[in-house]
Amino acid sequence: MAPQAGITVGGLLRSRPEAFGLPLDLLAGADGLDRAITSPHIQKTGLALAGFHEYLKPGRVLIFGESEIRYLESLETAARVSSMRLALTLDVPCVLVTGGFTPPVELIVEAERAGLPLLKTGIPTPTAIAKLTSILEDSLAERTMLHAVLMDVLGLGVLIAGESGIGKSECALDLIVRGHRLVADDTVEMRRRQDTMLIGTCPELTRHHMELRGLGVINVKELFGIASTRSSKRVELVVQLERWDPSREYERLGLDDDSYEILGLRVPLIRMPVAPGRNIAILVEVAARNQLLKARGHHAARALAERLEATLRQPSLPSPDEEDEELEPGGSR
Repeated sequence: MAPQAGITVGGLLRSRPEAFGLPLDLLAGADGLDRAITSPHIQKTGLALAGFHEYLKPGRVLIFGESEIRYLESLETAARVSSMRLALTLDVPCVLVTGGFTPPVELIVEAERAGLPLLKTGIPTPTAIAKLTSILEDSLAERTMLHAVLMDVLGLGVLIAGESGIGKSECALDLIVRGHRLVADDTVEMRRRQDTMLIGTCPELTRHHMELRGLGVINVKELFGIASTRSSKRVELVVQLERWDPSREYERLGLDDDSYEILGLRVPLIRMPVAPGRNIAILVEVAARNQLLKARGHHAARALAERLEATLRQPSLPSPDEEDEELEPGGSR
């Protein structure tokens, strides 16, 4: 079988799916554990057993629920074998029997003959499909590694980027002291899920650790407690730390929204100049608070600009001094 991008059936079994509430047992077809699952989408088409096998898509797990098992049991032995033999010789990575149903003996025999892994779970079909889809979406997600720091600030995933030595870790440490949570320091593993979501996590080897120049490596979890860390977080804001350049014009009003592209998705971006005397951690926290307000539809800079524009459009009124002069005794009125 030609190698394909994806996760093998053996890799799925080794990923401990029972930890996600989906226990799987291998009934037959151990020779096909290197078959690749290339799509997180599950297929459940009993029509394949009735001869309409063109509806099956390669690389997708095939589900046999109660309707498929009952249909196979209703067939004569010869028809049952013929139906399964045709379906199981197609390019599907494995078959999963859900709901705790016992598959026909012929199904086990044909799966073993075809070298097609036959799995079984006691979880009902709708729940099994949902859990398996979630596991596969995570396993098959597009990934990349970034040199940055990822923090959970007030529930918002904030990626702090910038050149080496600019103070990303020191800023993160200050945020931790202020009660926020560390996800990853120095190396952030990013994966794209559901075409709209970016999830950041820390490699297992460096999880909970942080490198501080002049101090060395520290364990944040041991120093500040378990509440100071978390394993993963959705990235919803990028703060790019940059060295202060006096000749450069920096954003003063915040009317224009910038973005940072990761794995083809754009994330709101704030460029934060770093200079002596600026408390970057507080600025990052305020940036997170402001982003949360924007997500709720309140854009402070635009609201101010709209009020200013509305004021300028109003007809000019006489000043209080001019009105007093007109009312003075002996005046022209």
